[in-house]
Amino acid sequence: MTAASQTSPTPTLAGARIQRWTPLSAGFTSGFGVLIIALAFVPVVMGASVVQDLTNLLTLVLMAVMWNALAGYAGLVSVGLQAYIGLGAYATVWFALHGVDPYVAMVLATLFCAVVSIPLSFIVLRFRGAQFAIGTWVVAEAIGIYVSFDNQLGAGTGTSLTQLYTYSPTHREHYTYWLTLTLTAFFVIAVFLLLRSRLGASLQAIRDDEGAASSVGVRVVAGKRILFILAAAGCGAAGAMTLANILFIEPTSIFSVNYSAFMIFMVLVGGLGTFEGPIIGAIILYFIQQQFGNDGTSYLIGLGATAIAFALFIPRGIWGLVEERTGVRFMPVGYRVRRRAPDSGVDP
Repeated sequence: MTAASQTSPTPTLAGARIQRWTPLSAGFTSGFGVLIIALAFVPVVMGASVVQDLTNLLTLVLMAVMWNALAGYAGLVSVGLQAYIGLGAYATVWFALHGVDPYVAMVLATLFCAVVSIPLSFIVLRFRGAQFAIGTWVVAEAIGIYVSFDNQLGAGTGTSLTQLYTYSPTHREHYTYWLTLTLTAFFVIAVFLLLRSRLGASLQAIRDDEGAASSVGVRVVAGKRILFILAAAGCGAAGAMTLANILFIEPTSIFSVNYSAFMIFMVLVGGLGTFEGPIIGAIILYFIQQQFGNDGTSYLIGLGATAIAFALFIPRGIWGLVEERTGVRFMPVGYRVRRRAPDSGVDP
């Protein structure tokens, strides 16, 4: 053995290299940050209808990213995240009734949902597969029923966030939009950074084979709990923003399983287990709602049929298919091995 071989710092994989960033993905990720800054100026240059529409779109993006974080990266398929959407909305009302500024109340409601999810996680994370999906649904229904008996919160007839009427309509629309943009950006970036961390790699190992991940030292339950709490907080923020945008809520609508149906649709169509896919799915659902949202039952049937078609024929979703065919990743959260062309030193 030569001295050179003894001092070699790390082994190399012949003919290949490990890659995460590419010039394209680095440029797109930087552009994503620029886009967030640019979106902050929308209320200044656009009309009220555009501001409200973008608020709706950002809320959909937040819901989709949270559901995909659980199902796509930890294998936790939930049908009950509407529990935190409803809790976020009603907690906002409760804090506002007790003298807290409504926009501060929305932030506190987001934190409240994270706190509530901690003890609940010790219950629902005991379940596996379909049991987890149904268990989270049951929890959401139970919370909705409990809220419907609270007279202070309007009981079954619903309630309004009347404290927002102290703001002029223009200021209310602008503040709601800016807070929605801030919370959406915060949670999207938080999920991105988490998935690029060691915890993110362990979560994907849990998704692929929980038993194997546990056998090599991955803290399975702790990893799931962190992501579950983050998803609860994100959905709580989405609920608070929904209330701020529509001003009136009642239990059967804000705790509706339709929210889970929308989240599943966005992720299946956009691409389960991809970072970009849920954002694409949210944009698609937004435009579908604009065109067919008033069609009642036929609209929901159409969404369900589309989701089934994607699950059967394009199981990786739109972005998953693009990524598979082209290898393009705008915001990569994992690594991949790239082979070099023989005798050229460049990627094939």
